[in-house]
Amino acid sequence: MMVLELVSLRLVAPYLGLTLETNTAVIGVALAAIAVGAAFGGRFADAVPPTRSLGPLVLVAGAMVLLILPVVRWTGEAVRGGADGNVVFLAVTVALFIPASLLAAVTPMVTKLRLQTLTQTGTVVGRLSAYATVGAIAGTVLTGFVFVAKVPTSAIVLCLGGILAVAGATLTLYFRGLKAAAKPVALALVGTGLTLVAPRPCEVETAYHCARVVADPDRPNGRTLYLDQLRHSYVDLADPTFLEFDYIKNLAVAIDSKWPAKQPVAALHVGGGGLTMPRYLTATRPGTENKVYEIDAGVIEVDKAELGVKPGSPELDIRIRDGRLGVRSEPSASRDLVIMDAFGGVAVPWHLTTRELVADVRRVLKPTGIYTVNVIDFGPQAFVKAEVRTVAAEFAYVGVIAKPAELKGSEGGNFVLVASQQPLQSEAIRQRLGQRAELLDDPAAVRAFIGDAPLLTDDYAPVDQLLTPYPS
Repeated sequence: MMVLELVSLRLVAPYLGLTLETNTAVIGVALAAIAVGAAFGGRFADAVPPTRSLGPLVLVAGAMVLLILPVVRWTGEAVRGGADGNVVFLAVTVALFIPASLLAAVTPMVTKLRLQTLTQTGTVVGRLSAYATVGAIAGTVLTGFVFVAKVPTSAIVLCLGGILAVAGATLTLYFRGLKAAAKPVALALVGTGLTLVAPRPCEVETAYHCARVVADPDRPNGRTLYLDQLRHSYVDLADPTFLEFDYIKNLAVAIDSKWPAKQPVAALHVGGGGLTMPRYLTATRPGTENKVYEIDAGVIEVDKAELGVKPGSPELDIRIRDGRLGVRSEPSASRDLVIMDAFGGVAVPWHLTTRELVADVRRVLKPTGIYTVNVIDFGPQAFVKAEVRTVAAEFAYVGVIAKPAELKGSEGGNFVLVASQQPLQSEAIRQRLGQRAELLDDPAAVRAFIGDAPLLTDDYAPVDQLLTPYPS
């Protein structure tokens, strides 16, 4: 059941993303299924001899597991690109709930079989509970550390469903004979076939994402890196100075306004993606030292295979490590520039948003350095306002670059935060932005923009709750 729960989280990620709400909802569905299955399994065990029902129960559960992947993926592909994501969640709820509840019904049936006298109740129930817990630990650890790292999600589902189907068929044949196993086995075979032909939403399943690279039909060398359902990076394989996304252009404006053309900088990147900014800095500022902390090794492998990345040069040092730990390991006053561009779905991971992290970034920066952050928000913009307040608590000068409509709250999108201990190059930034975006840096205007937004700390950083959901 724990394998099933973790795999379900990976199945919905390409269509719903991985947020705290998504994780919580899937875990809630699994727990509800356990409760319902245990209750009805107990009642059924009292009404029907478990020797008659246990085998078919496990066999049907295996067949339903084999149907999860095709149900979720066909539903997801049908609604991808605009329809309500609630349809996908409804599909995974039904697909997960049924086999999970069937599996939960196994425990009371086995308990009924094992109980011979009332004097053994405590021993039998306690032993079975311990076995179940050990199994849950094994399923969780093996899935998180072995299965997901070694094999695709479809293979995990096929193996799990197959093992359950074989175990159920064996029990059914032993207790009830061949006839009772025929129909559930046929259902399991149908599920296996559908799993094999179900659409695959990604080219590569990494430890954290469903990744794919899509060629730009309007630009021969243009490539877009998708992680789950979102465009994360755009790269021109022949021209690293070409920047497609507005927020990347705004980052470049902030950097180019600070330092003269071709002056190399010591840059630290938290979040790799398609490595658009390290490429840009290397091309426009020869001699720049780019150090990148990317937690997902699979993303870097995609970069190497399809986006032409060649790490190991003096200009590009890639470390597979959590960004918070990476920043902590950096020497004080060692970087001219720190770029925070790390995402889990549309949210910056909460531990990369807090005042403690920002204070560590300030320590790593030289006195003349700048800190830039890419933030996505919509609607009332509660998250971006909280992040601006948090950055302003550690840096003397803070600005926000975005479209006029975004700053007014009538649109959502990407906001680029720029912070420094020295005054920002405001006029140079505005000249380079032109009419495309605005810089909000007047202290009074920044305070008005922040309003009563909370300060994010390691003790309190409800990023997922502050972030307005991505519009469908």
